Amino acid sequence: MALKELSSLEKCLGLKKPNKYSTQGERKVPVLQNNRGPALVGLVTIASHLVREAKRTELLGNSAEQRAVVQQWLEYRVTRLDDCSKDEAKVILKELNQYLEDKVYLAGNRFTLADALMYYGIHHIIRDLAVQEKEKFLNVTRWFDHIQHYPGVRHHLAPVVVLRNRVYPSSQH
Repeated sequence: MALKELSSLEKCLGLKKPNKYSTQGERKVPVLQNNRGPALVGLVTIASHLVREAKRTELLGNSAEQRAVVQQWLEYRVTRLDDCSKDEAKVILKELNQYLEDKVYLAGNRFTLADALMYYGIHHIIRDLAVQEKEKFLNVTRWFDHIQHYPGVRHHLAPVVVLRNRVYPSSQH
């Protein structure tokens, strides 16, 4: 999965020449074979490298505080979200829903790498939720829908309908 995410991120960043990736270990940790130095290992390390390579460092945060928040969400992604159980996913959705209550993006007032990688990581969880479950996590589904429609983000993933149209009474659905 991480290899598809990195490929999508490359496209999102407008990088022309695709990189060569492999995986290592049971968890299939991504590895970037780098011609200019040692191999880079890990989703966050490689994604941050791609952002710098594309000269889009604003996606890592514009201030020291914002960079720290972006890094925090990237760590959250790989330590809490990746390979979580269904029960853990519900806890994560609850935490994320609370955090996003008064926010449009995860780190500040603009789209960052944290939004892209969290979107990629949470896509399968949101996709598999019933409409009623999605309605329990309104802030997450609002953020998710916004990110999935952000230009260039959703390359390898199918769009997810997050909320039903509230114009009609629920008996008609």
